[in-house]
Amino acid sequence: MRLTRAGDYAVRCTVYIAAQGRGEVVSRREIAEAMEIPNQFLTKIAQQLARSGLIEIVQGARGGYRLLVSPEKLTLLKVVEAVTGEISLNDCVMRPGSCFRSSSCAVHLVWVGARDQMREALREVTFDKLVKEEFCTTLQCPAT
Repeated sequence: MRLTRAGDYAVRCTVYIAAQGRGEVVSRREIAEAMEIPNQFLTKIAQQLARSGLIEIVQGARGGYRLLVSPEKLTLLKVVEAVTGEISLNDCVMRPGSCFRSSSCAVHLVWVGARDQMREALREVTFDKLVKEEFCTTLQCPAT
């Protein structure tokens, strides 16, 4: 499995917004420049994050994006799956009825276990931890 570009950009965007502090509106242009995300792609990703209830899109001259979920509670899994859909390593894991062998296939259980482990690893990582690792130095650390 490979993380899509949309998933990667969604994580970058969310890390940046989370680093600015709770309740802060961050402009699309600022995020795009700071995190090297194409402007049009960022717009599309922000819409998906907003539909998932993770960010708010604020309109107007001072508009931009605001994080709706506390960075301490927001997981990497929620952000990735907001733009890519549920993580699944194989079609038979996502839709067991798509393969008549799912109930008897030894490899199916491996795919399910690997998917579960990956989802758990992403669920354990919160955005407050990512912000600290990405932006904190001995001189300064943005408020979260």
